[in-house]
Amino acid sequence: MSRIPSLSSPFLLGFEEIERALDRVAKAADGYPPYNIERIAKKGDVPERLRITLAVAGFSRDELDITVEENELVIRGQQKEPDQNRVFLHRGIASRQFQRTFLLADGMRIANAELADGLLVIDVERLEEKRSIRRIEISAAATK
Repeated sequence: MSRIPSLSSPFLLGFEEIERALDRVAKAADGYPPYNIERIAKKGDVPERLRITLAVAGFSRDELDITVEENELVIRGQQKEPDQNRVFLHRGIASRQFQRTFLLADGMRIANAELADGLLVIDVERLEEKRSIRRIEISAAATK
């Protein structure tokens, strides 16, 4: 994966935290579980949203955890070990845990999450902000 250009331009003030978050997300680039991200167009009163779909076959709702931690959407999965009385002749489906992290921009919120047919679907929407312009008064410097 190529390195994202540094945000150290003198015209970008206060973006150090974003650069650190991008580094954290880049390091968590494990390929499991596979996922899709799609844009869902605005319909009526429902704003445009992003839909994240993760393939989590074999996980129940109780084994999945979705949290938002300081603008990071964190999805964790931890399967319970199968019953010890079961005897496998071949075990190709592993019980494994995962953590998938997505960085959310300011103003993004989770609209809903649902699990069906082995797919975890999470809709993320941007809250509409009213644009504001604030005039800054310039004070006269005190003369010595």
